[in-house]
Amino acid sequence: MDPAIRMHLRSGTVIPAHPLALTSERRLDERRQCALTRYYVDAGAGGIAVGVHTTQFAIRDHGLLRPVLTLALETARAWVAREPRPFAFVAGVCGLLKQAIAEATLARDLGYDAGLVSLGALASASEDELVAHCAAVSEIIPVLGFYLQPAVGGRVLPYSFWRRFAEIDNVCAVKIAPFNRYATLDVIRAVTDAGRDDIALYTGNDDSIVTDLLTPFPVATGGHGHVRWFDGGLLGQWGVWTPKAVELLARIRRARDIGVIDAALLHEGAALTDANAAIFDAANGFAGCIAGIHEILRRQGLLAGTWCLDPRESLSPGQAAEIDRVCAQYPWLADDEFVQANLSSWLR
Repeated sequence: MDPAIRMHLRSGTVIPAHPLALTSERRLDERRQCALTRYYVDAGAGGIAVGVHTTQFAIRDHGLLRPVLTLALETARAWVAREPRPFAFVAGVCGLLKQAIAEATLARDLGYDAGLVSLGALASASEDELVAHCAAVSEIIPVLGFYLQPAVGGRVLPYSFWRRFAEIDNVCAVKIAPFNRYATLDVIRAVTDAGRDDIALYTGNDDSIVTDLLTPFPVATGGHGHVRWFDGGLLGQWGVWTPKAVELLARIRRARDIGVIDAALLHEGAALTDANAAIFDAANGFAGCIAGIHEILRRQGLLAGTWCLDPRESLSPGQAAEIDRVCAQYPWLADDEFVQANLSSWLR
C-alpha cells in the first residue's frame, strides 16, 4: 500500500459505502452512479468503498462488478484531481477462495488500495480456514478486515480469530460492524494485543457511530490508562448526508483532543441512531436497509428511484413514514441544501 494512503487511513476519515444507481429496468444508471461518486468527493469524504453490502453483493451475479468498480475509480480520480488530496479506494472482496482471489486481483489491477474481505460465504469454515483465506487475499492486495453483522449475512467471529487475523502482515484496517458491543470490544482488544498500532480501526456500527468514535477503549498494551480510539468510519449510513458526517467526525476529533465530551455530541449520536433505525429498517430486521438509503438519495434527486437488483428488496411497509418522521424531527442531520446547490454539476 502507498504509505501516504496507509497514513491517511490511520489518521482517520469518512468512507461512505457506495450505493448502486439503477434505472427502472434495473440496469446500471451510469450518469447517476457517477453523480453519487462526485457527491462523495465534494462532501469531503476521504475515500469510497465499492462492491460492498451497500453496493449490493448481487452485482457479481449480474456482471456488474468490473463496470461498477471501474466507474467509481475513474470518476473519483478525475473529480479529486481538481483539488488533489489523499483518497482511499476500497473494493469489496467476497466469496470462496477462488472468487475472492479473482476479485482481489481485479481490484488491485484496476488500482484499488485495499480489499474489504467479507467472510459471509464461509459460514461453515473453521477458524484456521478463515485465517488462511484472509492471508491468501492479503498476498494480492492490502486487506481490510470486515466484521459484518449476522443479521445481514455475516457470522460470529471470536476474539481468537481477530487475534490471528491481526498477525497477517498485509492487513491495513478493520471495519468493525457486528452491531454488538461485546464483539466490537473483542476486535479492538485483539488488534491491540497483537501490537498492531498500524492497523486502522473503522466503525461500521451504524447504530452507534458517535458512541464508537467518542469512546477511549481501554486496552492492556502499554499498561494502565492506555486507550485505543476508532480512527474513522466506513459506513452505509455515511452514504447519505455525507458532508454532515465529515463535519461530525471533525467535531468529535476536536472533542477527543481537548478531552471534553460535549453532551451535544451524545444528543446528536442518539438522533443519528434513531434516523439510522428508520433508514436501515431495523424494525424489520434490516430488510429495507439498501432501499432506505436509496430513498434518501431519491428524495434529494441523486437517484431516480429505490430500485435494487433483487425486485424483492424494497422499502418495508411503514418504512417511508418512519423516514418522514426522522427527517422532520432531525433536519440538522440532512444535507439537502448542499445537494441542491451542486446536483446539476454532479449529473452533467
